[in-house]
Amino acid sequence: MTNNIPPSEKIVDIDLTLEMQESFLEYSYSVIYSRALPDARDGLKPVHRRIIYQMGEMGLRPDKGHVKSARVTGEVMGKLHPHGDSAIYDAMVRMAQDFSLRMPLIDGHGNFGSLDDGPAAARYTEARLSAAAMLMNEDLDEDVVDFKPNYDAQLTEPEVLPAAFPNLLVNGSAGIAVGMATNMAPHNLRETIAAAVHLLNNVDASNIELMKFVPGPDLPTGGIIVGLDGIKDAYETGRGSFKTRARVSVESVSPRKLGLVVTELPYLVGPEKVIEKIKEGVNNKKLQGIAAVTDLTDRTNGLKLVIELKTGFDPEVVLDLLYRFTPMEDSFGINNVALVAGRPQTLGLRDLLGVFLAHRILVTRRRSSNRLGKMQARLHLLEGLLKAILEIDEVIRIIRTSDEVDEARTGLMTKFALSEIQAEYILELKLRRLTKFSKIELETEANSLSSEIAFLEKLLANEALLKAMVAEELEAVADKYGDARRTQLISEDGEVKAVSNAKAMASGAELADTDCSILLTSSGLLGRTPAYVASVQGSKRKRHDGVANHIETSTRTDIGFVTSAGRMLRIHAGDIPPVGDTFDAAAAVTASEFLGLKGSEKLIGVFDLSSSAEIAVASAQGVIKRIVSDWPNKDDFEVITLKEGDHLIGAESAENVIEYVLITSDAQLLRFDAKGVRATGRQAAGIAGINLSDGAVVIAFGAVTNAAETQVITAAKSESTLAGIDGGSLKRSMLSEFPAKGRATGGVRAHKFTKNEDHLYFATIADLDPLGASSDGKPIDLAAIELAKRDASGTALVVAIASAGKR
Repeated sequence: MTNNIPPSEKIVDIDLTLEMQESFLEYSYSVIYSRALPDARDGLKPVHRRIIYQMGEMGLRPDKGHVKSARVTGEVMGKLHPHGDSAIYDAMVRMAQDFSLRMPLIDGHGNFGSLDDGPAAARYTEARLSAAAMLMNEDLDEDVVDFKPNYDAQLTEPEVLPAAFPNLLVNGSAGIAVGMATNMAPHNLRETIAAAVHLLNNVDASNIELMKFVPGPDLPTGGIIVGLDGIKDAYETGRGSFKTRARVSVESVSPRKLGLVVTELPYLVGPEKVIEKIKEGVNNKKLQGIAAVTDLTDRTNGLKLVIELKTGFDPEVVLDLLYRFTPMEDSFGINNVALVAGRPQTLGLRDLLGVFLAHRILVTRRRSSNRLGKMQARLHLLEGLLKAILEIDEVIRIIRTSDEVDEARTGLMTKFALSEIQAEYILELKLRRLTKFSKIELETEANSLSSEIAFLEKLLANEALLKAMVAEELEAVADKYGDARRTQLISEDGEVKAVSNAKAMASGAELADTDCSILLTSSGLLGRTPAYVASVQGSKRKRHDGVANHIETSTRTDIGFVTSAGRMLRIHAGDIPPVGDTFDAAAAVTASEFLGLKGSEKLIGVFDLSSSAEIAVASAQGVIKRIVSDWPNKDDFEVITLKEGDHLIGAESAENVIEYVLITSDAQLLRFDAKGVRATGRQAAGIAGINLSDGAVVIAFGAVTNAAETQVITAAKSESTLAGIDGGSLKRSMLSEFPAKGRATGGVRAHKFTKNEDHLYFATIADLDPLGASSDGKPIDLAAIELAKRDASGTALVVAIASAGKR
């Protein structure tokens, strides 16, 4: 085989294993020190530091306009960071995301991405420094940090930024190096600075003391941190973990549906990821009780995820399952690894604050020293200038008689005992500065400089004063840029334990099946109480508000609400708002709003659908119907087919009913045997209940179980009277006063009209001690109105009656 190696070249045999070891070690060092780990002083990795520094050099301050991100990327790559532009842009994007950093360092304009989507390309977005980034670059021109050559030694860059606030703790950091990684949580600026100032004034302060100021992380997206033990471990050792949970509220997402409304998610968890996991959990039967998930997130209102629940499922249990099987509960592992003096170290809270404070003290000392030098140099020039002003004519003579600049300089130095720098400065001055007015200015400036120099010399000689200045500057930053805590911290004692897998699959997410009562009041308030007796006795209902419907049931029962339109709405008892043991009216809901009734549709009856009992309904056109209890498994269905223009005026339980009673607007009452009404299916139209005269309609329907303990209440007035103006007359009679007749007959007179009355505007079948209310919401003492014969006229009312119910 021919040897193609040129004679001038030499091949050296090396040990491959040794070469691999050395190369890998160099690569590891490069990743650790130049890419993955932040500096504990300014909390920045090299790429982030170079971006902020270069943008400052470009003049991209918050009060200037945005420039294309591609321009920034190119400047940073060409001058300081000789790596791919995508790596630079990715780092820049993260610094602009308010969901990634607690205090964003870049003010981005355009699409900088979301938790679920990446950003637009650098050629589409624009950027400038934020106010927080200006704090990172503050005093950079005053020799506060060391500079080093850039990659080609043509420019210089800062080894670390001055960092006027503890950026590493405030914004956190994450990175994966070779053999090590870092993951640091963001914190609240005010809390962090308060802890730093405390440590500055109490050098022996422990982590426990510092945790009084920094109780835990404060995540950009808010949420809830559950359990503080892991945080305490992290603050002590630099390693620990904590659980974050979404912030969720239980709300009515529709008139009859409850839902879980998510407004904050765990750190770095997006809504699309949560929705995907919810759908996956529902499909594999891990999650129960979820009907739909809607993402209403937008730029104006922020995050809003609505999880609609199925009827009959306990929101708290469903939420526990969501915490278990979706990212709505997530763990964050703290690993506080950062570079200290060029070496990676794992740091606790006290160590992190200590490194930052040492950096700030050094920055303040170097800044003060730099300012002192500049002021002393300026004062030196002023002192020479003041000497020259006293003999200005001699100064001018020396300059005019000198042939060379050097001769003039030497003459001034000899005549006035000036230094070379002072003499050179005088030679370069314009004559107009050497006026009497300028002398006053110079003396004032010299006096001011002398005071400032004395202060700086005292500051540099006194460590306590230096620390006091650092503390004062930190507190000023906290006051100006700090904000309230976003993340709620809950100790382990307050944690709600998630149900286990076995328990979740065994018991489901349904409400516990406990006894309860459903009450509908005369004024239309609806609520659920644990026990009916307690609801009636000591009730917080208003004095005039009687009980129109009361159902003894359990929390897993379906309740049927019959409306005047002939339909029944199925609602789970557990979805009806609880109103306490005594029916607190303030906690109750208006039934029509809760059910979503619109227009003239009214609620006329409430029933327990778990019971096999039948119900009876009656319409305004005199139709009556008894319905078998074969209720479909639907949320909304018809119970009767009504004729055009007709509507239901009453619905009653048909269980143990002896008689039905119908009362018409022309004061006719028909009482007939319940056996005459045969039970039919839901689609039937019903049968004739009473024969109506022209223009009359049925206004009241009752189902009677004991006629001896039932009374009839009617109220009459003139058709021409405005509603609510004239109360007309009211009459109470015992039902036993009225003779029973056959179904579909005309009935008997129930109220004798006076000359100013022509119709009944109110009628009801009530027990012996009803509670009445007027149209203006005041109680009416029905017991004060004496019982009358069935066809007698009524007693005059001042205000019209609007309702009557049980006490």
